[in-house]
Amino acid sequence: MSRTFRRYHRQIAIALCLPLFLSAITGIGYTIANEWLKQADLAGLFLSIHTLEIFHLEAIYPLFNGLGLLGLLITGITMTGLFRQRKIGDS
Repeated sequence: MSRTFRRYHRQIAIALCLPLFLSAITGIGYTIANEWLKQADLAGLFLSIHTLEIFHLEAIYPLFNGLGLLGLLITGITMTGLFRQRKIGDS
């Protein structure tokens, strides 16, 4: 069972590597441009890249990222063994 979750976790991680990296970098860039540098135009560019609005994918991209992260969480937590039932006598 753990081997199956490990395989799914690896496949999801490969598929989400670039989108999550893009979201993290543009999210940080947006905050720096908007809050620190007070550059509204640059912040708007970062935000449009962050949501992939520039490619008209703003409706599907956050859903893709969110579902992918949930998949990584579920498979990752399952692999830790936190929810495994312990045998009687194990401490």
